[in-house]
Amino acid sequence: MTSTARTIAELRRVAATRGGVSSTYLLSVRSFSSAAAAATSSASDSHPSASSSSESQGKSSRWLLFLPGAITFGLGTWQIFRRQEKIKMLEYREKRLQMEPLKFSSANPSIEELDSLEFRKVVCKGVFDDKKSIFVGPRSRSISGVTENGYYVITPLIPVHNYPDSVGFPILVNRGWVPRSWRDKFLEDSHDEHFADALPSPSQADGTKSWWKFWSQKSIIVEDQVPSVSPVEVVGTIRGSENPSIFVPANDPESSQWFYVDVPGIARTCGLPEDTIYIEDINENVNPSKPYPIPKDVNTLIRSSVMPQDHLNYMLTWCATLFSLFAY
Repeated sequence: MTSTARTIAELRRVAATRGGVSSTYLLSVRSFSSAAAAATSSASDSHPSASSSSESQGKSSRWLLFLPGAITFGLGTWQIFRRQEKIKMLEYREKRLQMEPLKFSSANPSIEELDSLEFRKVVCKGVFDDKKSIFVGPRSRSISGVTENGYYVITPLIPVHNYPDSVGFPILVNRGWVPRSWRDKFLEDSHDEHFADALPSPSQADGTKSWWKFWSQKSIIVEDQVPSVSPVEVVGTIRGSENPSIFVPANDPESSQWFYVDVPGIARTCGLPEDTIYIEDINENVNPSKPYPIPKDVNTLIRSSVMPQDHLNYMLTWCATLFSLFAY
């Protein structure tokens, strides 16, 4: 009886123990299910915010691509218009250069007439006043494949009295390109002349000379000052002042430094009115015995630093950049 009671008690204890484990297992399963449900609920709640953030990022990236695309499209379109303008400009110059040359005699054209005469060929006859030459530069030139620095020499062409075909007013003429040695020699000779003019003459230094020697010396001086008149014919085109870039230094007339053509400034330095006509010599009949100055080639007047083909290349470059942006 006692053993039977012990067996029954042992079975109850085992059953009670197993029942506790089962309840604990059920509680843990229920708690895990609740946590999973909560996690799923929180994940589902955070999904709309993540999707909205990705949408905003997509819009901003599209705007970032649209802005450079619009700029690239505008630049490509601008190059097309620039190309058309450049073609018209060069055709206009070519037609003007093919017209019959004008002869400048006594009538001095007004400023309005000069604007309409730009790139027209003109024929002028007169005498060069070499002592008032201005050198503009440096300007490089390729000679036999070798690049050499030089200058443009601008000289006043003055009228010749009692010469029927002579110009009736002074004209500034860009005679062409000369090597640096020309400018250096000119400045050196000018300095020597100024120095010689500053020295007193022998008659002034010796006040004891007789009056007849003074007058004889004076007549010799006057005779020496009579220039040998040799009129020249210049065939050129009417031009205006150059528009220098921001990298070109300012002209310094006092030190004879001219970096670009400033017609009013050069005219003032030469003692001429500011509205003096300025032409560029394009005469192809160069004297072999006088190789310098080298006149400008007429073909350079119908060329530009940026030709229409260059504008077309720029346009194609911008279009390729635009396509690459959209492909990205």
